Amino acid sequence: MNPQANLIFIASLLLGTTITISSNHWIMAWTGLEINTLAILPLISKSHHPRAIEAATKYFLTQAAASALVLFSSMTNAWHTGQWDITQLTHPTSCLILTSAIAMKLGLVPFHFWFPEVLQGSPLTTGLILSTVMKLPPMTLLYMTSSSLNPTLLTILAILSAALGGWMGLNQTQIRKILAFSSISHLGWMAIILVYNPKLTLLNFYLYAVMTTAVFLTLNTTKVLKLSTLLTAWTKAPSLNTMLLLTLLSLAGLPPLTGFLPKWLIIQELTKQDMAPAATLISLLSLLSLFFYLRLAYCTTITLPPHTTNHMKQWRTNKPTSTAIAILTTVSVMLLPASPMILTIV
Repeated sequence: MNPQANLIFIASLLLGTTITISSNHWIMAWTGLEINTLAILPLISKSHHPRAIEAATKYFLTQAAASALVLFSSMTNAWHTGQWDITQLTHPTSCLILTSAIAMKLGLVPFHFWFPEVLQGSPLTTGLILSTVMKLPPMTLLYMTSSSLNPTLLTILAILSAALGGWMGLNQTQIRKILAFSSISHLGWMAIILVYNPKLTLLNFYLYAVMTTAVFLTLNTTKVLKLSTLLTAWTKAPSLNTMLLLTLLSLAGLPPLTGFLPKWLIIQELTKQDMAPAATLISLLSLLSLFFYLRLAYCTTITLPPHTTNHMKQWRTNKPTSTAIAILTTVSVMLLPASPMILTIV
């Protein structure tokens, strides 16, 4: 793609995200979401592969439907209450429609079917934008309207997302699809705590974005797209693959690593809110996603499983690891001891 065009699309993404995050009026928030959708479409379809065009079409149709629902929800609320302010969403029907619209934008179950397909059809860098930056504006809208939303509905969506995100990722061999299902199960954790402690939702989202960025950038450096190529990638950059192992285990939420922090705080908050059964259920469901993270981690560094096909080992590169990957992987692995400081900031 032409560098100037690429710059315009990235700038539009940042503009759309900033407009939505900083707006108080529903129409401005909707405008930001539309700018975002239109700016990401050329980035998804830039390879001109039929799979990429299909992904861009699916993304456009889903996001257009979700944007229409956001507009419909805000208009219904304005009709009944005379308020266009985002924080003044009080009408129950509007809250219900908005929850569905944002679930569709984020890829929460049962509106999740587009997300793995779109991620599979996109390049790794675009997949990274779809998994992190594109989820920030809808998250902000959820954060601003959290006091009005229905906790029962969100809890059901969250538990279904954690269950299906873990279960459907089990038999995948394409890494982008595995990361899409990982994103869906993480969104479940964010949704379940939204009504009770919205700041924890944001903390979870930020840490998820850091860890996912580290994984995507590492995969982009080693040019790995499926498990069979991941098996031989350790010869290319052994130290980078070791950090990828730890980052994947952090995404899974294992205790000494950063990813454990949001899960720990969410379980603690749910228990305080007398929701111990929901906390137990979502914790058990996260074991499903732990399985495919462990499989990814196993393929990353440990050994080649027995096979009949001969794999060609890749040449080791002497190229130094980029500073961004070094910082992100370090943060993804070592932030747990700094949790008291993080909590004072949050």
